[in-house]
Amino acid sequence: MLKMLKFGLIVILLGTGWSPHAVAQSEVMLPEGLQWESNSEEPLFASPNAIFGGTFRTYIESFPQTFRIVGPDSNGRFRSWLLDSRPASVTRHPITNKWIPDIATHWAYGDDDKTVYFRINPKARWSDGKPITADDYVFVLTLMRSKDIVAPWYNKHYTEQVEDIIKFGEHTFAVVSAVRRNKDELMLYANLQPRPAHFYKPKNDKNRDGVDDNFVRRYNFKAEPAAGPYYVDDIKKGKSITFKHVGKSWWGYSNRYYKHRYNVEKIRLKVIRDKDIARQHFEKGNLDSFWLDTPELWHEKTNTEAYRKGYIHKFWGYNQVPIGAGGLWLNTARPYLNNLDIRKGVFHAIDFDGLIQKVLRGDLQRKPNGVGVGQGDYTNTGIQAPQFDPDLAAEYFVKGGFDKIGSDGIRINSKGERLTFAVTYSRPTYSPRVAFLKEQAKQAGLELTLNLIDGSSAFKYVLEKKHELSFHDMSSGEIPAYWQYFHSDNANKPQTNNFTNYSSDELDALIMAYRSEFDLEKKKAISRQIQQRVADAAVVLPGAMRTYAREAHWRWVKYPTPAMTKLTEYLFSSGAALDFGTYWIDPEIKKETKSAMKKGKTFEPITVVDNTYKL
Repeated sequence: MLKMLKFGLIVILLGTGWSPHAVAQSEVMLPEGLQWESNSEEPLFASPNAIFGGTFRTYIESFPQTFRIVGPDSNGRFRSWLLDSRPASVTRHPITNKWIPDIATHWAYGDDDKTVYFRINPKARWSDGKPITADDYVFVLTLMRSKDIVAPWYNKHYTEQVEDIIKFGEHTFAVVSAVRRNKDELMLYANLQPRPAHFYKPKNDKNRDGVDDNFVRRYNFKAEPAAGPYYVDDIKKGKSITFKHVGKSWWGYSNRYYKHRYNVEKIRLKVIRDKDIARQHFEKGNLDSFWLDTPELWHEKTNTEAYRKGYIHKFWGYNQVPIGAGGLWLNTARPYLNNLDIRKGVFHAIDFDGLIQKVLRGDLQRKPNGVGVGQGDYTNTGIQAPQFDPDLAAEYFVKGGFDKIGSDGIRINSKGERLTFAVTYSRPTYSPRVAFLKEQAKQAGLELTLNLIDGSSAFKYVLEKKHELSFHDMSSGEIPAYWQYFHSDNANKPQTNNFTNYSSDELDALIMAYRSEFDLEKKKAISRQIQQRVADAAVVLPGAMRTYAREAHWRWVKYPTPAMTKLTEYLFSSGAALDFGTYWIDPEIKKETKSAMKKGKTFEPITVVDNTYKL
């Protein structure tokens, strides 16, 4: 077995030309006695009543800075359309949480606690018609380890966490973890998305690592073929992006879990930079759904004629999605935020609880832990969010040297410098939220200034570590990730997710121990220790968390009953591709509705609340 793994590694690293895995694979034999698994027993969650066809019209607030899935500027909001919701080898069932087939029909675990073997569905195809093969999985390491992609996090992860990807034939491969892992975690690391090797073929053989030396520029606005049902079909730069369905013959429909899903023929994303203007487009019937994320949208701005006459319906459904890190990230590399007393003062000067009750109408909940919640025993439930306490905040600010109060009520230090920090955020709709925090912070003598930066530019600004305080949240997997956020390898470096620039030797040691720990209970215990240390460091102030999907849609947009699964974050493709594609457009009802609007006919107003997975 050891010789086989070493051979696979040589294939990856030492080949020449554009195809580093071109060495004959016939010598690599599958080990005997593998116990192949599959799972076709879980319940379906789409509707057999779904109708195929039509164009789903939605919007995005800014045009993406790149269509690459890695490299500079690729980690923006548009990423989900290109990467996050595309098929992998296997996937979790969104209700039972059990592994089910995706691109792979079967899988097997090696006896070394490091290797998972996969059999690819022979029907699997890229959207350009090319077959998905083991070569496309082998190429993942070629791509992600290349310096040409300018993505240090991926370089490091795919070097230190994935030892090898081995081809055993056209449709069989294995992923080898760099360390021993318990079974469930091993699958999380081994469950990769393939990358289309034929698409990334360099222009000449001088690119000896198998990746184009000019990768960043060459692929900046070239979207790769998709393994999923939708691919980028039409781009009008700065104006719109259209995704087109491969068609009813899409290979995924040979998988029972994909039946009756991804029903619309096209998804058109129009760039509308102002959310209120987008809402007006929606209420005129130019968009098919609208994300009602703010309380004023749900409670106040859904009483227009189109709602009252039943043309537009409202939907609120609860989920049980793990909540990622976030709230307010404090950049310790900026002046005075490297002082723990100042950071603790900020923690008690920010009134998130008041924000939730007075601005957000109590619709959201306070996140107890800035690192994330909802991940079982990985979560340290002993951590509670800091309370708003201006007097306590002032005590910390005095310890930090800001012991005087200026004529405007803002604290100053012995040098006459004011206690002021800018809050960076990405959406105009967040302005009332940040403005509330600003007014409350004055009670502690802290001045907050509003730094609104449009869409993906805001995330780039934060990735480049230009912020002081950043008002944003990150998504999460089923187990917490710490290395990218808190390890010193990522501190004070652009294009990494260590938004706080915080690090310590003790925390580094815990993070590395967490990454390599095989025993599940010990790993969970280390996770709780890490969360406590991050909380003690006062670098991520827990904000508000949403545990539901809340949307408006025209009555011709249909969905199953019940609509929600435990992992449903978006019911429709309302600006994010993270939905399960269970909705469809009913052309007859669309005609009926259009006719009724012309004739003045009305329908019963409808608001649906799905409590199936409400905690």
